[in-house]
Amino acid sequence: MFDKPLLRVENWPVLVISVGMLAAGIIDWWKFKVPNKLTFTIIVTGLLLGLANTIGLGAGEGGIGSAFFGTCLGFILLIPVYAIGGMGAGDVKMTMGFGSWIGAFYGINTGADIDGASIIFWAFLCGVMAGGVIGLGMIVLRGQYQQNAQHVREIVGDMFKAKSIGEVADKANARRPRWHRLPYGVPLCVGFLGYLTYIHNFNF
Repeated sequence: MFDKPLLRVENWPVLVISVGMLAAGIIDWWKFKVPNKLTFTIIVTGLLLGLANTIGLGAGEGGIGSAFFGTCLGFILLIPVYAIGGMGAGDVKMTMGFGSWIGAFYGINTGADIDGASIIFWAFLCGVMAGGVIGLGMIVLRGQYQQNAQHVREIVGDMFKAKSIGEVADKANARRPRWHRLPYGVPLCVGFLGYLTYIHNFNF
């Protein structure tokens, strides 16, 4: 864990990406879509931070390689969920942007207990768990248990029967109008910011 307070001037990249994730979560909750202008800006600026660190800025432990690795890891983590229609493309790009900034600031060090890669992975899992809790709450409030159970059976069946990921995605998109819509940028934001707070021992 990091004993240094989170809200310090030298941690400004963490604060910037936290504001970016908060903005993405709010917009997704409001419009059910995270705009490309925001997500691409976050991704590119995270890579630029990594490049700046490589040439001597010193705003973190990672360079361009770590930022690029974090971007790719964010993409890889969400592809399976995106393929079955559980998240939108904006959520994928949102996670890629988070990965780029986290990689640039914390670095990618496989020998460290906590590094950029582990933060991206565990923050993503926290976001998924937050989404599960919110989703279950929505199901309980609406009470349409049979309909939701049928959706789960269809998704699982597609994963085993479909010939390709593309076919799974097409079937998921066809079912989308029947789903309870959950703007997944919200739980992702909760997971990302919550985990960053946790690794800094809630020390502000």
